[in-house]
Amino acid sequence: MLEIIALIFLCKMNGKLATQKGLKAGTWKGYTVLAWIVAEMIGVILGIILCGQENLIAIMLLALVSAFGGYLFIKAVLDKKPDSFEEEINSIGVDDLQPPRK
Repeated sequence: MLEIIALIFLCKMNGKLATQKGLKAGTWKGYTVLAWIVAEMIGVILGIILCGQENLIAIMLLALVSAFGGYLFIKAVLDKKPDSFEEEINSIGVDDLQPPRK
């Protein structure tokens, strides 16, 4: 249950970052959920390979760390994208481009 709450919180953070970059927030929230689930499954498989099926706590911890890595991967992709400056460009008027009057 705590994992789902954390995922919702992290999706909101990536959604805000996507909006800041001028991208669709819903799309990047979906990518975050998908990356979380895929990375978690990879972590479970890796945990089973490394620790065996008997050590359930180690498998769960490795899966959780891997899932957070999936979120960090999407966040890193978003961080590399340029910010949207449309609002600033549209707010500049003709008078702003001329030298100040004395």
